[in-house]
Amino acid sequence: MVLIRDLAIQGAQMLLVLLLAPLFTGFVRKTKARLLRRQGPPLIQPYLDLIRLMRKDIVLAESASWLFRTVPYLVFAGTWVAASLVPTFRTGLLFSWSADLIAIIALLGSARFFLALAGLDVGTSFGGIGSSREVMIASLAEPAMIMIVFTLALVAGSTQLSTIAAFMTSSGVGLRVSLALALIALIMVAIAESGRIPIDNPATHLELTMVHEAMVLEYSGRHLALIELAASLKLILYVSLIACLFAPWGIESSGASVPALALGIATYVGKLAVSGFLLALFETSIAKMRVFRVPEFLGAALMLGLLATLLLFVSGTI
Repeated sequence: MVLIRDLAIQGAQMLLVLLLAPLFTGFVRKTKARLLRRQGPPLIQPYLDLIRLMRKDIVLAESASWLFRTVPYLVFAGTWVAASLVPTFRTGLLFSWSADLIAIIALLGSARFFLALAGLDVGTSFGGIGSSREVMIASLAEPAMIMIVFTLALVAGSTQLSTIAAFMTSSGVGLRVSLALALIALIMVAIAESGRIPIDNPATHLELTMVHEAMVLEYSGRHLALIELAASLKLILYVSLIACLFAPWGIESSGASVPALALGIATYVGKLAVSGFLLALFETSIAKMRVFRVPEFLGAALMLGLLATLLLFVSGTI
């Protein structure tokens, strides 16, 4: 019975992030439109777009290889698994032993690698531009993410997400400058990795600015639907990761009852609502930066992560 219960909770975790990912994207779009005094699309518009794409036929370029056809499934599977490993409403899930920060970075890096290969596979200029920019951003964002992992591992003594979340709720954490620097660095990395403003604009198709859209420009039908769903999952993954690591309040323990789990889910939805509003407010108050300014942005995130790690080495209480 315990195994069945754990499997049910793990399945609920996977379904929760899968179903909420398009809704979170729609909420951010709706909030941005309201802040700009526009009506905006309905909250369920991402679901309608996915259904419409699923019904359409797939159009493939003559130069597309088997890799181009396989990449959407690989990207979606890798991103969904990574998002499902992040504790949202309960710690100590059935697969929590694999919910490691290093494993999540590896899954996201693998999905990014295959998507960049797919952008190069057809041989179009747009795909090459998008892939080169994506790899450039990844080469700067991943070192910053590694420094953030080092900081959290030095503080909590582990890279396992449930352990870090339990430590962050304890009284021994206190106010630490290193954790504040790591939080700012993680937010900057999340913005860059999710393709949000000021790094990328998900609502544009201008060849001088687009990154993610350039790589997937040749996709259509269910392939494009899987890639768009993976992009929504990646966004909610980083929001869940920030909430798990730096705001783990409301995440129940492994022995929690059903009402406690329901309360944990409600708390998680509230965190998503607050994060979506803050993201929309940030994107409406800042302009997209030039591509050549992106290294400066991510370089600042790397320096913040490095400074956080150095502070812990110098003094373990800062």
